[in-house]
Amino acid sequence: MNAKVTLISPDVLSQQARLHIDEWLRKYPQEQKKSAIIAALTYVQKENGGFLTNELIEAVAAYLEMPKIAAFEVATFYSMFELKPVGRHKICVCTNISCMLSGSDEIVKYLSNKLGINLGQTTADGKFTLKSVECLAACCGAPMMQIGDDYYENLNAQKIDEILASKE
Repeated sequence: MNAKVTLISPDVLSQQARLHIDEWLRKYPQEQKKSAIIAALTYVQKENGGFLTNELIEAVAAYLEMPKIAAFEVATFYSMFELKPVGRHKICVCTNISCMLSGSDEIVKYLSNKLGINLGQTTADGKFTLKSVECLAACCGAPMMQIGDDYYENLNAQKIDEILASKE
């Protein structure tokens, strides 16, 4: 049984977003358009300043000809997607077992104190958002965090200070 797809104005997605999604669609069989959902949401989120709106999620679903609920399931399941504005630099601290055993709780505490925010919050200047995430697949370098596309491993207070200072 196919769920009805609501048509959204093509203006919701930028031309660049549609071209990017089309590149991904060429990698999958025509009947498997929904396979491009993660790539599509990732691009649209980045283009939108780091977060997804309901309208954008629905537009991606319509473009991929899939039920809106399926797109929302992806957007709400994966920690890489944000449904509200975030800082210019989203700090994702791995708190899974390897990082936890290597001191990620202390890293979170240090960042929280240094930035004056708790997990899930953004600094008043909009520069940083602090987030706890599951495994980022860098267990050998635990504790670690990700900011944007960059991984930072074997963290300590001095290294964190240097990393934060390097961010505009």
